[in-house]
Formats: sequence, C-alpha cells, structure tokens
Amino acid sequence: MGTKSDLERELKRGSTQLLILSILESEARHGYDIAKRIESRSGGELSFHAASLYPILYRMEKQGLLKGRWVEKAGQRRRRYYRLTPKGGEMLASQRRSWKRFVEALDQVTGFQDA
Repeated sequence: MGTKSDLERELKRGSTQLLILSILESEARHGYDIAKRIESRSGGELSFHAASLYPILYRMEKQGLLKGRWVEKAGQRRRRYYRLTPKGGEMLASQRRSWKRFVEALDQVTGFQDA
C-alpha cells in the first residue's frame, strides 16, 4: 500500500474510536489483538501499530467507554484486556448511526455507490 493521503489519514483518525468500540463489542481484547482484528476485518486497508492504540484506549477508559483489567497467564507477559462498558455500547450505537448518515450523505453528493 502506497503512502496515505492527508484525507485517508484524517478519515482513519476520525474513525479510530468507532473501530475500537466495534472490535470490543463481542468480547474483551488486548491492544495488539485489537490492532490485528482491525487490519484483518478491513482486508489490510486499515492498520494500526498497537503502541499507537494504547493512548486512545487509555483515554477511552478514562471517559468510561471501556473497562480495562490486567490478565496474567503462565509463560506470557501480562496484558491489559479492554471491554465495552454500557456507556461504550451507547457510544458505539450513536457513532454507527452518525457514520451511516455521513456515508449516505456522501453517496447522495458524490454518487460513489453508483460508480
């Protein structure tokens, strides 16, 4: 994949919270797993370094959208697993509605669905 345009970077930045909430909807995950699932589900179009997600995860936890807990498993380093809180679930639903309206509006203006 070539260099990202400014628009692509801005769209990625603006959708990161929605992506994280969506990945955590089904079960708790740690940062590296979240990054890998975003990349996998997007067919490689979206990728994040796990290290760049941690400040976002910490901020979302501070906002009450996620709850993190440390998990230690034998033979592995401890990892912080994040899960959605009820507030995070509400935010996910709200952001999905907003993004759906936004994409529909883009389609009305640009006709990209017809392309």
